[in-house]
Amino acid sequence: MWLNPEEVLLKNALKLWVTVRSNDFFLLQKRRGHGEHTNRITGLLVGALDTVLDSNARVTPFRILLQVPGSQISWVIASGVTIEEVNKHWDWLVHNLLHSLSVFENKEDAASFVKGKVKGLIAEEVRGRQAAQEEDPEKFREALLKFELHFSLPSSEKLVTYYSCCCWKGRVPRQGFLYLSVNHMAFYSFLLGKEVKLVIPWAEVTRLERVSTALMTEAIRVTTRKRQREFSMFLNLDETFGVMGQLADITLRRLLDSKGLELDQVLQQTARITKRILEEQAIREYVLALFRLPRSEKLYEVASCSVWTPHSRSHTAGTLYTTDSYLCFSSREEGSCILLIPLSEVLSIEKAESTSPLPNPVIVSMRTKKAFQLIDLQDRDELVESMNSRLRALQWKHSVFRNRKDSRRSVTSSTPYYTFYYDTGLSDEEEVEEQVLRNTVNSEALMTAFHQSQPGNNGNESMEPVKERLWEDHFTEFGRGVHMFRTEKIQKLVAMGIPESLRGELWMTFSDACSELESHQGYYAGLVQKSMGHSNLATDEIERDLHRSLPDHPAFQNPTGIAALRRVLTAYAHRNPKIGYCQSMNILASVLLLYAKEEEAFWLLVAVCERMLPDYFNRRVIGAQVDQSVFEELIRERLPELAEQVPDLSTLSSVSLSWFLTLFLSVLPFQSAVCVVDCFFFQGIKAIFQLGLAVLDANAAQLSACIDDGQALMILTSFLDQVGNEEPPCVPSTPPAAEENSCSDSDIPSVKHINITNLINEALGKFRDLTVRHIERLRCLHRIRVLQAHEDTIKENTLRLVSPDVSVSPENLSDLYDLFKMEHFITLYWGDSSSAAAAEAAAWQHADSGHSFVERHYRLDRPQFKSLYGLLAPWPSGSSQHTDTLANRTFALLALDRDNLVTFKEFAGWLDTLYCEELNEKIRLLYRLHIPPALTESEDEPSLRSPLLSTNRPLYVNKEAPDPESEGEVKDYQEQLKQMLQDLVKEKEKDADKPLPLMNQREFIQFCKTLYSMFHGDPEENDLFQAIATVTSLVLQIGEAGHRDQTKASEEKAARPTQAPDGAMAADDEWTVSYAQILASLLTEQALVNFFEKPADLSEKIAQAKQNQYQQRAGLLSLQGGTR
Repeated sequence: MWLNPEEVLLKNALKLWVTVRSNDFFLLQKRRGHGEHTNRITGLLVGALDTVLDSNARVTPFRILLQVPGSQISWVIASGVTIEEVNKHWDWLVHNLLHSLSVFENKEDAASFVKGKVKGLIAEEVRGRQAAQEEDPEKFREALLKFELHFSLPSSEKLVTYYSCCCWKGRVPRQGFLYLSVNHMAFYSFLLGKEVKLVIPWAEVTRLERVSTALMTEAIRVTTRKRQREFSMFLNLDETFGVMGQLADITLRRLLDSKGLELDQVLQQTARITKRILEEQAIREYVLALFRLPRSEKLYEVASCSVWTPHSRSHTAGTLYTTDSYLCFSSREEGSCILLIPLSEVLSIEKAESTSPLPNPVIVSMRTKKAFQLIDLQDRDELVESMNSRLRALQWKHSVFRNRKDSRRSVTSSTPYYTFYYDTGLSDEEEVEEQVLRNTVNSEALMTAFHQSQPGNNGNESMEPVKERLWEDHFTEFGRGVHMFRTEKIQKLVAMGIPESLRGELWMTFSDACSELESHQGYYAGLVQKSMGHSNLATDEIERDLHRSLPDHPAFQNPTGIAALRRVLTAYAHRNPKIGYCQSMNILASVLLLYAKEEEAFWLLVAVCERMLPDYFNRRVIGAQVDQSVFEELIRERLPELAEQVPDLSTLSSVSLSWFLTLFLSVLPFQSAVCVVDCFFFQGIKAIFQLGLAVLDANAAQLSACIDDGQALMILTSFLDQVGNEEPPCVPSTPPAAEENSCSDSDIPSVKHINITNLINEALGKFRDLTVRHIERLRCLHRIRVLQAHEDTIKENTLRLVSPDVSVSPENLSDLYDLFKMEHFITLYWGDSSSAAAAEAAAWQHADSGHSFVERHYRLDRPQFKSLYGLLAPWPSGSSQHTDTLANRTFALLALDRDNLVTFKEFAGWLDTLYCEELNEKIRLLYRLHIPPALTESEDEPSLRSPLLSTNRPLYVNKEAPDPESEGEVKDYQEQLKQMLQDLVKEKEKDADKPLPLMNQREFIQFCKTLYSMFHGDPEENDLFQAIATVTSLVLQIGEAGHRDQTKASEEKAARPTQAPDGAMAADDEWTVSYAQILASLLTEQALVNFFEKPADLSEKIAQAKQNQYQQRAGLLSLQGGTR
């Protein structure tokens, strides 16, 4: 295969290669010893080396080198496993290139020509492989060529798919093609001689929605921060909208929150994203959400089939999904019958004999001596073989784990001992008792020892035996354990409230935390041991919240419960430092500890945080905010009358944040809230959405009449307070004070008692058509809005911090931020993997690592800054080389204390100096660019601030003033210079800052070169060159005069008996000038003063930069990518 040209040394000391064929420019070589039956020591050594190497790193035995006559450096351009394969490449080179190379006089040019041809062949191969993955390779190849031709994006910008459609401009549709790539959506149309070309980065998309208007029956509206675009007349609008939503969601998660949001490994590698991958990923996300599987599970097969359901005595049709560790079945109607089979509990998967009534049957045998029958499986043989291979691998893994566990048990105690270090302030006896409690992992749920007795709970206690009998009957009919059939009947039992004796077991079953516990024996004990004694921000926050967790429950008024809660939260923070500890986790963990053993509570917390509520507990609570936004849209869909009466639904959705974060535990009475947690473990987040809609529906009339947000909050709070799990008592249980308060408020009507079971059943009945698939689609779209809202907040905060320190207008400052941010994105789009990773890591750097909330701040490295320098610098430069030099020096000056990175504040301050400051500040900046650290790029230079100069009057040397009437009589040169120096002394006395270092002769010459280069192309170029020549001569004279005085003073010192050190003498003799002297000399020339005081239009420069940044940077990265 063709390879990206890579340098190698032709002269190899080990002689690992043997040349088979050669000519003036190419060598065909074979790996020494390959295919030879010989006992030569070199061949044996090379063979042994290749055998030892990892299979991924082994060298192919044949290669072709490009060589330049007379040079020791060559380039590998092709390789092959067989001689036939590499001979094809050799013949192509000989017949197509060799004759052309003889016309090149410069052999280096010939080598560059060959490398360019090889890269073109590689690009063609890439297109071919990419096209082969599509349904119609030839059409896709043609579309790919058009995409590259029309939009001139780098070759690494991978096209995913394309659609024929119309783009609307006002009332005029333009027919063309919509191209969807990994980072952009692009539209191209050419009709009647008019070309329309649009490129919209996914990172700029703030909203995707389907709309219908009078002109368009149905269209896709794409909203950015600048404008809206409508696209219609798609052949398959559902498919197009789904792909666009996926690409926008994936891109924003990758670009805007790579540290917080979970993204599948395949999707992080943009070169691997295809339309087929997106389709598979959409199904995978749905399966993970429906069955609440671990995020690491990989989806393998999706097959239609039917499962024998004993409770209905029939086969139930549906879909089988297979993953790394599970067999999952869902009926055609989502939720009516669900089956989850962990492979760890499977004994065998076998093909049964086919009969006419049972086509293609498969039997899945369990360790519990039960079996499941699947029929109507297409491609049964391949499917069974694939499942059996994963089953064998899992069984081998578990057997190894058990052997290791047994060997550890033989040498260690079965009960681990832990030591905790906490300052309790207790007496010695109390401290010993407290330490024992902290060191003991509870083997029972806290509720067994600390049962909370509440008034009116007698009826509930009497119902417990009834519930238990109902569940036992259900287990007999539907099975017990993770692989039980989950039907609407079990849903009704859950709505009644799970009996306390079974609650912990069923929570473990529904979430399948029991499989994690079984496969990680001893894991929790190890975590507790590792995390003990550690103190960090997470442990400090945990200690602060321990006594706020269910403070009214007796279990957490006792050291036993507090110690257990501390261990669970600390162990989880140690397990998952990305999450660490987040508020509301303490409330959730407290409830889990009440009904489950401590280790079980830990694995339940893992299931909730990492599987059932993904992205809820990251640094910015993105998942909860996304679900808030989804909930707001569901209100519009399911409660249209309420949405019409309450146009601003943000208040209702914001109230719901605590509902989602704490699963109603913080807003409902405890016993009622636990019933909600039961439903959550059975149905997942769908249960919370349904219950939230039912609460709003029950209060729709009162909420519609609300006059402010506070009243709406009071209505919902009052309603939720009255939700109980027992029948309403004859005598109100409301305390007198609360009753008096409720009666005094005429705005809030009295709320009758509501039974939680009835409320849950009402939610399940009214909103049963709400599916997990619909929720996942909405999450995908609303995550775009939430992430972009965060970006807007970050931008507002940044501009608010920067704007007081600069004179740039708010509009220009906002545009500069967008250019700054886009430079970061372009590197992520098309930079190599190392530069992209470095840029993304820099965006999340924070000065204080102890912050629990880290806000994203964009920073630029040297290549990124140089790109913006070329776009925004106000002064032209005579050569690109000198522009590059100045950009490097400016970067070194700005990035002194930032780990070689420039912040937006520093970037804005630099532009503010160039465009908005007075002449003396511009000269000071130029001066600093020609002394260390900018000139030498040293990093240990002290602060370089200097006093501000208030005077910028020009000095005139031996010539008349341009305007005698306004300027008055021109003073003698010596008198003017004396006055200038006096002004400088006064300003220096006002400001105590350290003055700028002196400039030596070499640095001054560089300074003059910069001034000369700045004047090229200026209308007053001749006058400026003459003026700078005069100034240069004057400063050189000043420097020489100062040098003579220093030399004379040094000689006088040397003549004295007490001599200074040799180093000091050498320093005194150096030719130097000061910033004040250079400024005073520049001010003597009116042409120079006019040049530096001439206002530059930053707005125009920004407008040009917006037009050129994308293509210029894209082209540069393409060239860099091509030379690697």
